[in-house]
Amino acid sequence: MRKTFMLIVVALSLFSLEAKGQQVAVKTNALYWLTTTPNLGVEVALGDKSTLSLNANYNPWTIGSDNQIKHWLVQPEYRYWLCGKFTRSFFGAHLLYGRYNVGGFKLPFNVFPAFATHHYKGWAAGVGVSYGYQWYLGPHWNLEAMIGVGYVRTEYRRTDSRTYVQRNYFGPTEVGISFVYLFRSKK
Repeated sequence: MRKTFMLIVVALSLFSLEAKGQQVAVKTNALYWLTTTPNLGVEVALGDKSTLSLNANYNPWTIGSDNQIKHWLVQPEYRYWLCGKFTRSFFGAHLLYGRYNVGGFKLPFNVFPAFATHHYKGWAAGVGVSYGYQWYLGPHWNLEAMIGVGYVRTEYRRTDSRTYVQRNYFGPTEVGISFVYLFRSKK
């Protein structure tokens, strides 16, 4: 999977070097950092009102002796901008795929109470739609807020069991407040 991810990043980078008037953005989601999840996104302008984004998250941490939130996730997304690329409102369509090994901790508001006593290991794949908005902060900086909803199929097992469970999920698939750095080419 690492080779596939690297191939996608290289392909996006090569594409961005060939187009005239091209814009490329690098971004990071502050909400993921709050969960100790390093993340990075690359977004490439395809036209005056469309972009292609690839986000990657990776969390290798074990907190304490048994608390794990280990996971990785890749999420490509096509975005259509209502005003112009990297400006104001956009609608998007995204895919996601990731693997996880989480458990041993209690989540706020008693969400998924079994996480406190069990660990879950598996994969998730899905598709969704999103809406977002970018605010201009300076010549190279934007602030982005976005939310996405969709469908996710997951297969996992509790680490104390050999039985795999498959689940379907409908609901939020992405949420973010991201800092965006724009590389603008000379026209």
